[in-house]
Amino acid sequence: MSPTLKPIIKELGAGLILRRSSPEDAEALAAFCGEIHSEEAGKSDPIISAWTRDLLTRPHPRFHPDDFTVIEKTSTGRIVSTSNLISQTWTYEGIPFGVGRPELVGTLPEYRNRGLIRLQFEEIHRWSEERGELVQAITGIPYYYRLFGYEMAIDLDGCRAGFAPHVPQLRPGQSEAYTFRAATDADLPFIASTYGQGHNRYPIACVRDQAIWHYELSGRDPMVTQVLEVIEDRRGRTVGILRYLPQLMKNTVSLTMFELVPGVSWLEITPAVIRYLWKVGQAYSSTQDSNCMAFRFALGEAHPAYEACRERLPQVQPSYAWYVRVPDLPRFIKAIAPALEQRLAGSIACGYSGEVRMSFYRSGLRWRFEQGRLAEVEPWMPGERELEGDIAFPGLTFLQLLFGYRSLANLRAAFPDCWYNSGEARVLMEALFPRKPSQVIGLS
Repeated sequence: MSPTLKPIIKELGAGLILRRSSPEDAEALAAFCGEIHSEEAGKSDPIISAWTRDLLTRPHPRFHPDDFTVIEKTSTGRIVSTSNLISQTWTYEGIPFGVGRPELVGTLPEYRNRGLIRLQFEEIHRWSEERGELVQAITGIPYYYRLFGYEMAIDLDGCRAGFAPHVPQLRPGQSEAYTFRAATDADLPFIASTYGQGHNRYPIACVRDQAIWHYELSGRDPMVTQVLEVIEDRRGRTVGILRYLPQLMKNTVSLTMFELVPGVSWLEITPAVIRYLWKVGQAYSSTQDSNCMAFRFALGEAHPAYEACRERLPQVQPSYAWYVRVPDLPRFIKAIAPALEQRLAGSIACGYSGEVRMSFYRSGLRWRFEQGRLAEVEPWMPGERELEGDIAFPGLTFLQLLFGYRSLANLRAAFPDCWYNSGEARVLMEALFPRKPSQVIGLS
């Protein structure tokens, strides 16, 4: 633990304290999180336990062993509630911004509904602010994190799947044109570059440098680590990367990342990837207590491989969503202003000058543009009239538009109290915030 940090954050009364973690908490927190997050009552989830232990005992590029909050019973030392914060960098149309990711949030059943998670979120939100992070993002159960100022606003985990009849077969006498091998440290520059180029297709992406990929490759418990491989052609050129889970999940082998270098054909390579993934699944069947019945491309809502082999991936699983919190909207919008201005320049509203008052009913924003540039965005308070302003978004629904999760038309169809009162406001919002799905592979 850093010598400048006090281990005890706050005395909570009723014999409870809120404190920061240390490496000495590794086994106790691993046992706590493994039990709390297990899908089977009375059993510990070994993957969750291993992940927790890794965060506290193995050097993580973006996490320190004191980045857990721990609430414990002082008389016994028993852990009753936890959370943590994993700092990282994401991009908005290529513009980097800091993100704090809360994770491993849990409380013993007998201590729930006492506000313990709220206390911890207030603390980790403060940490995130001190680190200069403009956004917090978390994955989790439906609705719950709305209680702490989050909105579901970025696509998460859309999938396509196929079955044995959908595996493409080589023609008689035809040999495989591509091979797959385990990645090594020597491949890290290629992996980081190929990942970065591929994720430029998304408006929102997570930055993964060589340090992150080294940690993914060799810095984690094997139980947590996904299999990372490179794709080579017949001449031995590395042409792509893929990553898949090291075990079957519900009788399915799952691909979680697939990227190619520019200029290489998705149409040509994707069938080879399906054949390879199917072989991996069958190999898992021989060593695990499960039969591989399906292969899944868990590559988000949209991906080039889906277009290359649409007929071979007939089962569609729509995306869930990241919860997102933006505590200071004007600050974040100013940070991404160059991306918004570029979108505006490419639209029918290029060179726009004017003002838009955006109502959130109990708060709002005033936007001012000068010749296509965002000159100002500042808080604005609607008056007493119900329809005051130029455009309105109830609650936190504007975040869905901001991050490309839903279009303006989508929001108006879902929320009758989302409205605009001029074609100018509509055109401007549609130009600035088109519906664009993302695939954010956040750091964990």
